[in-house]
Amino acid sequence: MRTLSDLPLVASFQAALWALVFCGFLAQGATSQDGRPPFSRKTTVSIVAEDFFINGQPTYQGRIWRGHRIEGLLLNARMVQGIFDDRNPETAKLWAYPETGTWDAGRNTREFLAAMPEWRRHGLLAFTINLQGGSPQGYSKDQPWHNSAIETDGSLRPDYLARLERILDKADQLGMVVILGYFYFGQDQRLRDEAAVLRATDNATQWLSEHAYQNVLVEINNECNVRYDHPILRPERVHELIQRVREKAGRRRRLYAGTSYGGGALPKENVARVSDFLLLHVNGVSDPDQIAEMVRQTRRLPGYLPKPILFNEDDHFAFGQPKNHFVAAVSEHASWGYFDFRMKGEGFNEGYQSVPVDWGIGSERKHGFFRLLAEMTGSKP
Repeated sequence: MRTLSDLPLVASFQAALWALVFCGFLAQGATSQDGRPPFSRKTTVSIVAEDFFINGQPTYQGRIWRGHRIEGLLLNARMVQGIFDDRNPETAKLWAYPETGTWDAGRNTREFLAAMPEWRRHGLLAFTINLQGGSPQGYSKDQPWHNSAIETDGSLRPDYLARLERILDKADQLGMVVILGYFYFGQDQRLRDEAAVLRATDNATQWLSEHAYQNVLVEINNECNVRYDHPILRPERVHELIQRVREKAGRRRRLYAGTSYGGGALPKENVARVSDFLLLHVNGVSDPDQIAEMVRQTRRLPGYLPKPILFNEDDHFAFGQPKNHFVAAVSEHASWGYFDFRMKGEGFNEGYQSVPVDWGIGSERKHGFFRLLAEMTGSKP
């Protein structure tokens, strides 16, 4: 079991240096390019070796659970549909709320915002959201719906950004981190060409910088090794976009960035070398021991240097059992992310990815996750 005193001396020095920089940033504020008053932000995420820090302090500071160090982890959930809308009139009717018979993008975001404080009270420090969402059916072979904050030419839609801004602002107020995905393999084909992908990457990064968000981690794309149309979004070249985000954001607006892979796959060397954190998915992996082994294998990758390992998609539960995926991940000091969708025959209150979404903690599966989360983190909802 490790504590902060076991961190290398250089990491401790980095933490102290970062705290000074953080205080200086707050003192000078964030200047806007168009002369608007500076944004006042409350939450800044940073990374020291394998640990996440918020506002200069390690997450879950001092917390040990069953001998496992929870301090420094970023426990999270997949909530990618917070800004969802369907621009295809042929499929939009699929997402109607049961009591109204219609879909309402504004209601979806309002109810997301209303649920966030309760997630936070249970110890949730982060969630994943995506500019192009995820499958609103949980898993889908074909995805004819049109859910994208990104236009064909790489420009960004103001209506999606308005909803996203409300969520990022709320997360900032609550001391939460947002893992913001730019691209999704069910929608990336809507971008015209590679130039549009580059333009969208730059536009999203610039928007985050102009709004002075310091509580965002960028996930370039969800599962880069799954049927992307554009080569730059595939495993061989996706590291170019990770580096591009860092360069576009600049030193003063540091944005940490990475990408994820499909269930059970480990990062490739090009991504392991340039990412600020390493994202793992475990759909299709059923043995908790394999979860722990994935973490150990990731730390042995060529090019790996100490950095956080973060699961942000896992649809295996068994939260009442002493041995499950969540416990296996934290036993290796890796952050874990809950992915839940509405399964066949289930009601509206199930799942966080299936649209329309009940964003509350209204099902036994959701209760199971949040109960274990609160226990691990010492939270008292």
